[in-house]
Amino acid sequence: MADNTKTMRLIFKNQAGANFTLTLDNPRDDVTGAEIEAVMDRIIAANVIATSGGALVSKYDAKIIGQTVNDLYDPAQ
Repeated sequence: MADNTKTMRLIFKNQAGANFTLTLDNPRDDVTGAEIEAVMDRIIAANVIATSGGALVSKYDAKIIGQTVNDLYDPAQ
């Protein structure tokens, strides 16, 4: 049985210049790039995420990653 899953990765730069990745499971199939950018801008503006390198200061990248898992064996229960 195949299981298709998706993960959204929002990647930001913090004050130290390091990447910070926020991972979200099961994003909507119809989410748009504009929506993702708007959410990332709101996260930065709200300053609600503290990292070891300081506050988030800019967007770096956003990806939706699809994965198919084929479960070939289930142990007896």
